[in-house]
Amino acid sequence: MQTIGLVGGMSWESSAVYYRDLNLGVQERLGGLSSPRIVLSTVDFAELTDLEETERWDQIGQLLASAAQGVERAGADFLLLCTTTFHKVADEVEEAVQIPVLRLGDVVSEAVTAAGMTKVGLIGTKVAMSETFFTDRLEAAGLEVVVPDEKHHDFVNAAIYEELVHGVVVPRTRSKVIEIINELWDAGAEGVLLGCTELELLIKQSDVEIPLFPCTTLHVQAALDRALA
Repeated sequence: MQTIGLVGGMSWESSAVYYRDLNLGVQERLGGLSSPRIVLSTVDFAELTDLEETERWDQIGQLLASAAQGVERAGADFLLLCTTTFHKVADEVEEAVQIPVLRLGDVVSEAVTAAGMTKVGLIGTKVAMSETFFTDRLEAAGLEVVVPDEKHHDFVNAAIYEELVHGVVVPRTRSKVIEIINELWDAGAEGVLLGCTELELLIKQSDVEIPLFPCTTLHVQAALDRALA
Protein backbone atom coordinates (compact mmCIF):
# COMPACT_ATOMS: atom_id res chain seq x y z
CA MET A 1 0.00 0.00 0.00
CA GLN A 2 1.36 3.40 -0.96
CA THR A 3 1.26 6.29 1.49
CA ILE A 4 -1.28 8.97 0.58
CA GLY A 5 -0.22 12.56 1.19
CA LEU A 6 -2.90 15.13 1.97
CA VAL A 7 -2.62 18.91 2.20
CA GLY A 8 -5.79 20.01 3.96
CA GLY A 9 -7.33 22.59 6.23
CA MET A 10 -9.25 24.26 3.38
CA SER A 11 -11.60 23.84 5.32
CA TRP A 12 -11.17 21.30 8.12
CA GLU A 13 -14.63 19.98 7.16
CA SER A 14 -13.15 19.10 3.79
CA SER A 15 -10.11 17.43 5.37
CA ALA A 16 -12.37 15.38 7.64
CA VAL A 17 -14.30 14.10 4.61
CA TYR A 18 -11.10 13.08 2.84
CA TYR A 19 -9.73 11.32 5.94
CA ARG A 20 -13.01 9.56 6.71
CA ASP A 21 -13.70 8.43 3.16
CA LEU A 22 -10.17 7.17 2.58
CA ASN A 23 -10.47 5.04 5.71
CA LEU A 24 -13.94 3.80 4.77
CA GLY A 25 -12.71 3.02 1.28
CA VAL A 26 -9.79 0.89 2.46
CA GLN A 27 -12.06 -0.85 4.95
CA GLU A 28 -14.50 -1.66 2.15
CA ARG A 29 -11.84 -2.85 -0.26
CA LEU A 30 -9.57 -4.80 2.09
CA GLY A 31 -11.78 -5.59 5.10
CA GLY A 32 -10.56 -6.64 8.51
CA LEU A 33 -8.72 -3.93 10.43
CA SER A 34 -7.14 -2.43 7.31
CA SER A 35 -6.68 1.32 7.15
CA PRO A 36 -4.78 3.59 4.75
CA ARG A 37 -1.31 4.97 5.24
CA ILE A 38 -1.85 8.73 5.30
CA VAL A 39 0.36 11.75 5.91
CA LEU A 40 -1.73 14.88 6.51
CA SER A 41 -0.64 18.49 6.82
CA THR A 42 -3.28 21.13 7.49
CA VAL A 43 -2.93 24.85 6.95
CA ASP A 44 -4.61 27.79 8.66
CA PHE A 45 -7.73 28.44 6.60
CA ALA A 46 -8.11 31.96 8.00
CA GLU A 47 -4.63 32.86 6.78
CA LEU A 48 -5.32 31.50 3.31
CA THR A 49 -8.70 33.18 2.96
CA ASP A 50 -7.19 36.51 4.04
CA LEU A 51 -4.56 36.12 1.34
CA GLU A 52 -7.23 35.05 -1.16
CA GLU A 53 -9.33 38.15 -0.48
CA THR A 54 -6.33 40.37 -1.25
CA GLU A 55 -5.34 38.20 -4.22
CA ARG A 56 -1.91 37.34 -2.84
CA TRP A 57 -1.85 34.02 -4.65
CA ASP A 58 1.94 33.95 -4.76
CA GLN A 59 1.99 33.69 -0.97
CA ILE A 60 -0.75 31.05 -1.02
CA GLY A 61 1.36 29.07 -3.46
CA GLN A 62 4.35 29.30 -1.15
CA LEU A 63 2.34 28.18 1.89
CA LEU A 64 0.83 25.18 0.15
CA ALA A 65 4.12 24.26 -1.50
CA SER A 66 5.78 24.28 1.93
CA ALA A 67 3.02 22.08 3.36
CA ALA A 68 3.38 19.69 0.43
CA GLN A 69 7.14 19.46 0.96
CA GLY A 70 6.50 18.53 4.59
CA VAL A 71 4.13 15.78 3.51
CA GLU A 72 6.74 14.51 1.04
CA ARG A 73 9.44 14.47 3.72
CA ALA A 74 7.10 12.51 5.98
CA GLY A 75 7.02 9.69 3.45
CA ALA A 76 4.06 10.27 1.14
CA ASP A 77 4.26 8.50 -2.23
CA PHE A 78 1.84 10.89 -3.93
CA LEU A 79 -0.12 13.98 -2.99
CA LEU A 80 -3.67 15.34 -3.00
CA LEU A 81 -4.75 18.92 -2.36
CA CYS A 82 -7.98 18.64 -0.35
CA THR A 83 -9.57 21.59 -2.12
CA THR A 84 -10.85 22.78 -5.47
CA THR A 85 -10.36 26.53 -5.12
CA PHE A 86 -6.72 26.36 -4.10
CA HIS A 87 -5.88 24.14 -7.07
CA LYS A 88 -5.31 27.59 -8.55
CA VAL A 89 -1.73 27.17 -7.26
CA ALA A 90 -1.43 23.46 -8.03
CA ASP A 91 1.33 24.12 -10.57
CA GLU A 92 3.44 25.79 -7.87
CA VAL A 93 2.84 22.86 -5.53
CA GLU A 94 3.70 20.36 -8.23
CA GLU A 95 6.98 22.13 -8.96
CA ALA A 96 7.94 22.12 -5.26
CA VAL A 97 7.81 18.34 -4.75
CA GLN A 98 9.30 15.26 -6.35
CA ILE A 99 6.25 13.05 -5.80
CA PRO A 100 3.23 13.03 -8.15
CA VAL A 101 0.28 15.34 -7.46
CA LEU A 102 -3.05 13.68 -8.17
CA ARG A 103 -4.81 16.61 -9.84
CA LEU A 104 -8.53 16.94 -9.19
CA GLY A 105 -9.27 18.24 -12.67
CA ASP A 106 -7.73 15.16 -14.27
CA VAL A 107 -9.68 12.80 -12.03
CA VAL A 108 -12.96 14.57 -12.73
CA SER A 109 -12.32 14.73 -16.47
CA GLU A 110 -11.77 10.97 -16.58
CA ALA A 111 -15.01 10.33 -14.68
CA VAL A 112 -17.08 12.60 -16.92
CA THR A 113 -15.58 11.12 -20.07
CA ALA A 114 -16.18 7.59 -18.79
CA ALA A 115 -19.84 8.53 -18.29
CA GLY A 116 -20.05 9.45 -21.97
CA MET A 117 -20.67 13.14 -21.35
CA THR A 118 -19.13 16.11 -23.13
CA LYS A 119 -20.82 19.09 -21.44
CA VAL A 120 -21.04 19.58 -17.68
CA GLY A 121 -21.94 22.30 -15.24
CA LEU A 122 -19.65 23.39 -12.41
CA ILE A 123 -20.78 24.78 -9.09
CA GLY A 124 -18.22 25.80 -6.47
CA THR A 125 -16.65 28.85 -4.88
CA LYS A 126 -16.70 32.20 -6.65
CA VAL A 127 -13.02 31.80 -7.56
CA ALA A 128 -13.60 28.34 -9.06
CA MET A 129 -16.63 29.50 -11.05
CA SER A 130 -15.30 32.83 -12.27
CA GLU A 131 -11.70 31.89 -13.11
CA THR A 132 -10.37 29.30 -15.53
CA PHE A 133 -7.65 27.39 -13.65
CA PHE A 134 -10.02 24.45 -13.07
CA THR A 135 -12.25 24.65 -16.14
CA ASP A 136 -9.18 24.90 -18.40
CA ARG A 137 -8.06 21.50 -17.10
CA LEU A 138 -11.44 20.01 -18.02
CA GLU A 139 -11.59 21.71 -21.41
CA ALA A 140 -8.12 20.44 -22.24
CA ALA A 141 -9.63 16.96 -21.88
CA GLY A 142 -12.25 17.83 -24.48
CA LEU A 143 -15.10 18.82 -22.17
CA GLU A 144 -17.33 21.87 -22.36
CA VAL A 145 -18.00 23.48 -18.98
CA VAL A 146 -20.81 25.87 -18.05
CA VAL A 147 -21.04 27.73 -14.75
CA PRO A 148 -24.01 29.43 -13.04
CA ASP A 149 -25.01 32.92 -14.05
CA GLU A 150 -22.75 35.47 -12.36
CA LYS A 151 -25.70 36.73 -10.29
CA HIS A 152 -25.52 33.45 -8.32
CA HIS A 153 -21.79 33.49 -7.58
CA ASP A 154 -21.93 35.54 -4.37
CA PHE A 155 -24.80 33.44 -3.01
CA VAL A 156 -23.03 30.13 -3.56
CA ASN A 157 -19.75 31.51 -2.21
CA ALA A 158 -21.47 32.77 0.94
CA ALA A 159 -23.21 29.43 1.41
CA ILE A 160 -19.84 27.69 1.34
CA TYR A 161 -17.82 30.10 3.50
CA GLU A 162 -20.51 31.21 5.95
CA GLU A 163 -22.42 27.96 6.40
CA LEU A 164 -20.93 24.77 5.02
CA VAL A 165 -17.32 25.20 6.16
CA HIS A 166 -18.78 25.41 9.68
CA GLY A 167 -20.82 22.25 9.11
CA VAL A 168 -24.08 24.22 8.95
CA VAL A 169 -26.63 22.89 6.45
CA VAL A 170 -29.58 25.22 5.83
CA PRO A 171 -32.66 23.85 3.98
CA ARG A 172 -33.38 27.13 2.16
CA THR A 173 -29.79 27.18 0.90
CA ARG A 174 -30.22 23.64 -0.40
CA SER A 175 -33.39 24.68 -2.22
CA LYS A 176 -31.65 27.62 -3.87
CA VAL A 177 -28.65 25.56 -4.93
CA ILE A 178 -30.98 22.96 -6.43
CA GLU A 179 -32.58 25.76 -8.47
CA ILE A 180 -29.13 26.81 -9.69
CA ILE A 181 -28.25 23.22 -10.62
CA ASN A 182 -31.49 22.95 -12.60
CA GLU A 183 -30.58 26.16 -14.44
CA LEU A 184 -27.33 24.49 -15.52
CA TRP A 185 -29.36 21.53 -16.77
CA ASP A 186 -31.55 23.92 -18.75
CA ALA A 187 -28.36 25.42 -20.19
CA GLY A 188 -27.46 22.07 -21.71
CA ALA A 189 -25.31 20.47 -19.00
CA GLU A 190 -25.50 16.67 -19.08
CA GLY A 191 -24.19 16.47 -15.52
CA VAL A 192 -23.11 18.82 -12.75
CA LEU A 193 -19.82 18.86 -10.86
CA LEU A 194 -20.02 19.53 -7.14
CA GLY A 195 -16.74 21.40 -7.28
CA CYS A 196 -16.32 22.04 -3.58
CA THR A 197 -16.05 19.38 -0.89
CA GLU A 198 -18.51 21.13 1.39
CA LEU A 199 -21.22 21.11 -1.29
CA GLU A 200 -21.35 17.35 -0.87
CA LEU A 201 -22.65 18.00 2.65
CA LEU A 202 -25.54 19.99 1.15
CA ILE A 203 -26.55 18.29 -2.10
CA LYS A 204 -27.11 14.58 -2.75
CA GLN A 205 -28.00 12.78 -5.96
CA SER A 206 -31.47 12.15 -4.54
CA ASP A 207 -32.08 15.92 -4.49
CA VAL A 208 -31.88 16.34 -8.28
CA GLU A 209 -32.56 14.41 -11.48
CA ILE A 210 -29.45 15.47 -13.39
CA PRO A 211 -26.39 13.27 -12.72
CA LEU A 212 -24.00 14.72 -10.15
CA PHE A 213 -20.25 14.29 -10.02
CA PRO A 214 -19.10 14.73 -6.40
CA CYS A 215 -15.52 15.82 -7.00
CA THR A 216 -14.16 14.91 -3.57
CA THR A 217 -15.63 11.43 -3.72
CA LEU A 218 -14.04 10.93 -7.14
CA HIS A 219 -10.70 12.27 -5.84
CA VAL A 220 -10.80 9.85 -2.92
CA GLN A 221 -11.61 6.87 -5.14
CA ALA A 222 -8.75 7.74 -7.49
CA ALA A 223 -6.39 8.00 -4.51
CA LEU A 224 -7.47 4.58 -3.29
CA ASP A 225 -6.99 3.09 -6.75
CA ARG A 226 -3.45 4.46 -6.83
CA ALA A 227 -2.54 3.52 -3.25
CA LEU A 228 -3.79 -0.03 -3.58
CA ALA A 229 -2.64 -0.74 -7.13
